[in-house]
Amino acid sequence: MIRRENDLGAIAVGNHVYTQIAGTAATNCFGVKGMAIRSMTDGLVHLLRRESMSKGVLVHINDDESISIDLHIMVDQGVNLPALAKSIISEVRYVVSQQTDTEVKEVNVLVDSMVID
Repeated sequence: MIRRENDLGAIAVGNHVYTQIAGTAATNCFGVKGMAIRSMTDGLVHLLRRESMSKGVLVHINDDESISIDLHIMVDQGVNLPALAKSIISEVRYVVSQQTDTEVKEVNVLVDSMVID
């Protein structure tokens, strides 16, 4: 949790807020099917529903109160992965920093699966 204070009071932003914002920003990018999670029981990658997308996002709070974000995603077949990753990184960094006034040090995009239609 990151806490900020000013002359009007204080605000604390928890990890779950960052995960929701980052997950929503990532899934709004063209070519992203959704957030993904690897099952511990069978080892398969599963697409997460909107209400549990935060399981595919890991937020680390750094010592300098910046954050690092890991996104586990599932993508559509045929997308240009480097271009998609660049787009996701840019969008997530922008949206999270705009909505929370927190520096995003790094965004790591981990493509766990590709959906073949």
